[in-house]
Amino acid sequence: MKQYDSILIKDLKVSAYKIPTDAPEADGTIEWNSTTMVLVEITAGDKKGIGYTYAHESAAIVIEKTLKQIVIGKDVMDIPSLSFSMIRSIRNNGDCGIAMMAVSAVDNALWDLKAKILNLPLCTLLGKVKDGMLVYGSGGFTSYSNGQTQKQFQNWAKESITHFKMKIGSNPHKDVERIQAARKAIGSDAALFVDANGAYTVKQSLEKAKDFNEYNVSWYEEPVTSANLKGLRFIREHAPYKINIAAGEYGYNLPYFDKMLHAGAVDILQADATRCGGISYFMKVGYMAEAFQIPFSSHCAPSLHLHATLALPSFYIAEYFHDHIRIEKMFFDGVTAPKNGMVYPDMSKPGIGLTFKEKDALKYKI
Repeated sequence: MKQYDSILIKDLKVSAYKIPTDAPEADGTIEWNSTTMVLVEITAGDKKGIGYTYAHESAAIVIEKTLKQIVIGKDVMDIPSLSFSMIRSIRNNGDCGIAMMAVSAVDNALWDLKAKILNLPLCTLLGKVKDGMLVYGSGGFTSYSNGQTQKQFQNWAKESITHFKMKIGSNPHKDVERIQAARKAIGSDAALFVDANGAYTVKQSLEKAKDFNEYNVSWYEEPVTSANLKGLRFIREHAPYKINIAAGEYGYNLPYFDKMLHAGAVDILQADATRCGGISYFMKVGYMAEAFQIPFSSHCAPSLHLHATLALPSFYIAEYFHDHIRIEKMFFDGVTAPKNGMVYPDMSKPGIGLTFKEKDALKYKI
């Protein structure tokens, strides 16, 4: 029997890119005019893996100054060990926020690299249980006019998308009017989701839920801040039964998701592999949702999440976020378009199936 030869990581490169939005954007609590991507490229053997996070550029410093030395010279096959070591190394900075986003970007690149070395699509390496990823078009920012939201949703409908999410909460008195306009644009059969980003109070959330129910809204994301687990549970128990409460996108570690699940705070659990510890921990959160028998959903970064979602029996739907899919199309070859409301991987390509277009990204480099 041949002895296993370690495949050692030779190099890690990190870079950050700031991309202006194509229009002013806002949700229930903040406004923004750009998105920053922190990209990691790791080499081992004759292969290069890529991973990324959407985070402040300071995440790149954590990667360069702290995480790089942990993975260089280590066996790329030992991702659990590397993941554990990286999280332990950020202990004094907290296993959350910028530091955990940095870990996530590196972990994502490690999984892409491992699958490329084995010449397998990542979903095959992880254990595929589904062929495609259902998506919802996510945009409809509160800074948009009704006409802008309608046009965006109609364009997604032309791409075969049948689920749509809009932002609410920055001007509560306008929310019903905006939802009415969105419903008119997508018709009565499409699924309509709303996301308040924690803008409401508990009582206000319930009042709004009653109004939203008239327009067949079926997903109500973060009506109150996700830190208010008692409030989320109260809303979940008292909102119209057709409306599902969703939260979890700000989770950085397993105890966060454990508390949310045990509190009975959500009907649908969300997680983000660019925040929660990369694909390694995204998978673990997906198994937690499966154990609690509730649907699981990915937050943003649709191209990054694709392969991991296909390996989770509990997975329901992915966020096809306007800012991120726009950037991923600009920065990568291999981004697949929706078909019949689903996104399918190119099974002829190893890893996550993306190739970085460095020349195209260069003008946005920080």
